[in-house]
Amino acid sequence: MTRITIVTDAWHPQVNGVVRSIERTNAELERMGVTVTMLTPLAFRTIPCPTYPEIRLSLTLPGRFAREIAKGQPSYVHIATEGPLGIYACRWCRKTGTPYTTSYHTRFPEYVSARLPIPQSWLYALMRRFHNSSEGCMVATDSLARDLRARGFRNLMRWSRGIDAELFRPRPDSILDLPRPIFMNVGRVSVEKNLAAFLDLDLPGTKVVVGDGPMLEAMRRRYPDVVFTGAKFGEELARHYAAADVFVFPSRTDTFGNVLLEALASGLPVAAFPVMGPADIIGDHPVGVLDEDLRKAALGALGVSREACRRHALTYSWAASARQFLTNIRLANGEDVGQPLAAI
Repeated sequence: MTRITIVTDAWHPQVNGVVRSIERTNAELERMGVTVTMLTPLAFRTIPCPTYPEIRLSLTLPGRFAREIAKGQPSYVHIATEGPLGIYACRWCRKTGTPYTTSYHTRFPEYVSARLPIPQSWLYALMRRFHNSSEGCMVATDSLARDLRARGFRNLMRWSRGIDAELFRPRPDSILDLPRPIFMNVGRVSVEKNLAAFLDLDLPGTKVVVGDGPMLEAMRRRYPDVVFTGAKFGEELARHYAAADVFVFPSRTDTFGNVLLEALASGLPVAAFPVMGPADIIGDHPVGVLDEDLRKAALGALGVSREACRRHALTYSWAASARQFLTNIRLANGEDVGQPLAAI
């Protein structure tokens, strides 16, 4: 029996792409007969991360951590984050000889340097050391792989993402009674999401921001004409997507952007900068507009076919994502899995 322990510093009550990706992958792996054990901050005492209190940093000692991870009796370990638990997991795996992989979800150096005066080169050196010690580092897109390889990262493997196309779908009715067109963003209201680049645009109709985060109240005061709904989940979130006309994604630091797939599956065209994430998902497909002039992209996206957006999103699935994840683990640990399609 395959037993995988996934170690992550990002977990509930956080709401982000890392948490959602791990949850959906776990569900698919279990359908495939894989036993998955999670090791998260919920097992330890935590403190809030400075400047980002929604993130909880685990406080523990090596002996306590070793006892917790051993409970899962893992045949493989996957380390999803580079925080305190991720560091402990690396040390435990090396000490016990347990094979492990990592994944690069977040452009951590850019996020930290947006808050603190720390050179990105120092932070990338730490990240490189962390990930290069594993048998394989999983990345979501080809552009991220190229970027990391140029920075000295090794053993990179592709692990794409999926979409719940039954939940996120076009709807005949609209939950939003607002002046049209409706330009929407969904995600954390925080500095690294670059929301001002969207909210400062001179656009017709209404701007809507769905999400919570440390800058929510400040943004509400700064942009009184913008509709801030707070966080939405499940059916209510899906209905918000479907009620909009264009999804505007101003982030320049996301490595993938799960929200892009959620928007496309809802029939919502995307306007974004031509950067990592949007360039990989949208690319040359006629499902959005990528431009350094974000206003031009947003207005241009109004003419994009909603049916084309939906069709493109349906090329992604969580089942395929989970199979790729499992293949990566087996490849990294020397198993014969046939054609090594997941390796890059």
